Amino acid sequence: MSSPRFRFCQLELPWALGPADGRYVVRVHAGEPSHVLVLRTLGAPERRMLRRRRGGRSAPAEPAPAPVTTTRATVIVAERVDEPTAQRWLDGADLDAELAAGLAVLNDVLDAQRIAAADPFVRAVSLDQALVARVGYGAGDEVADGRWSAARELPAGPRGRTRQARARALRPQERLSALLGGRDVALAAEELTLRARHDLDRGRGREAALQVRVALEAALAELPVWGHRPEVAKRLGALADEREAVAAAAHRALEGGLDEAQLADVERVVARLEAALAARVAGGLE
Repeated sequence: MSSPRFRFCQLELPWALGPADGRYVVRVHAGEPSHVLVLRTLGAPERRMLRRRRGGRSAPAEPAPAPVTTTRATVIVAERVDEPTAQRWLDGADLDAELAAGLAVLNDVLDAQRIAAADPFVRAVSLDQALVARVGYGAGDEVADGRWSAARELPAGPRGRTRQARARALRPQERLSALLGGRDVALAAEELTLRARHDLDRGRGREAALQVRVALEAALAELPVWGHRPEVAKRLGALADEREAVAAAAHRALEGGLDEAQLADVERVVARLEAALAARVAGGLE
């Protein structure tokens, strides 16, 4: 009888993710393992121990690029299957969906690492940041070592998602130039709304509800400067009407999970915040 096979997805990322190399078992509420995350550093720059001296050391005029750390993250589904089943799965798998599911597990581990280490710089990752992305299956010893019996490798780079381009009136490079040149200002509401959107996309409804309450109040305080623009004024009025729903969702988040209606309220208000902030930029820079 052949050994069981395990399905996996794998990403290689050009930095150290945070947790130490090793195997991390992810369990569901009943204690059963759902996934195993294997982290391995593939390459790391040599850290030379330099004698401390004031002013550092002389730097070459044309320095060579510094080598970077590469981390391989393999997310293994704990369920055992036989090889014919695994091959049928791989032949018919929605590879993007499998990668998204594996990425969610990886980001859950990174969230736990950020809290455990009290390090705000441990960050979630996206598929667009991966150097390599693979989906496949293998025997237990293979996948635990980052190898496989069969796998598909997907092209690196953007995967056609457009969430970052949601309702953008100016291309990012134009907005960046305006921000750096002092022709525009980044609002606190923009950063807070991005955080709320990130929480929603990660399935963290409680955090999103708390975040969107602050984002809404920031927007209502900051956007009236552009209230002479009809599109901004209209959206400001709609946002003001959302205060009660947002307060209720945030209060429920402090007590526990949100129900479906409250989660829908949070999603709606985040979308309205995004639209209002985009309308400010769409009216031109002042």
